[in-house]
Amino acid sequence: MTAHTVEYIRYRIPEQQSAEFLAAYTRAAAQLAAAEQCIDYELSRCEEDFEHFVLRITWTSTEDHIEGFRKSELFSAFLAEIRPYVGHIEEMRHYKPTTVRGTGGSVPTLYAWAGGAEAFARLTEVFYDKVIEDDVLAPVFAGLAPEHAAHVALWLGEVFGGPAAYSETQGGHGHMVAKHLGKGITEAQRRRWVNLLQDAADEAGLPTDAEFRSAFVAYAEWGTRLAVYFSGPDAKPPAEQPVPKWTWGAAPPFRG
Repeated sequence: MTAHTVEYIRYRIPEQQSAEFLAAYTRAAAQLAAAEQCIDYELSRCEEDFEHFVLRITWTSTEDHIEGFRKSELFSAFLAEIRPYVGHIEEMRHYKPTTVRGTGGSVPTLYAWAGGAEAFARLTEVFYDKVIEDDVLAPVFAGLAPEHAAHVALWLGEVFGGPAAYSETQGGHGHMVAKHLGKGITEAQRRRWVNLLQDAADEAGLPTDAEFRSAFVAYAEWGTRLAVYFSGPDAKPPAEQPVPKWTWGAAPPFRG
């Protein structure tokens, strides 16, 4: 949930130098790719005015960039490639992301692709019917509240891009973490949870395409491993954080 630092470097490169500029950054990019402080980077060119370029670099933090990368041998090699163009820089600043962010409608959310609130309600109903009959998981969920399945449906819906109903009615990420404190969940129980959730997804009629299921299972693996940690004796509850938002990741929806 860390808010990383985004550095923007804006260039104005004369048209006759643009090919050499792009070639230099292609070589320099190898240093960014090797830097542990660099999360990702992208060089874009303006469509309306070909002389304008913007380099976006996401750093783990401003301090990591300045005290880490810039004092490393990688930066020396990086600068050697792009030095001829330093005088063409019009802006070079670090920016922190704000809470104003989101995605457009060109790619549906996982929530919408799955079928919305009704799909997740079916999923959790089928899932917890299995859980209470399962020898491995039943002890963890002894005394399960009648509304538990509905609450988890709200959680999953929000995680996969639906409305913030869990945060608004149950208390957000901290509330979910608190549910696991002291539970002592084992690896065998975690694995059974993931397997039963996949079985429930089949029975509840959730999409079976590879792209959706890979994202769905990725969240189940990530979330259950955190649950094991927070249920353990050495767990430290995190600072208040928003509910995680899960997206398609490497494989967007396949539309033929």
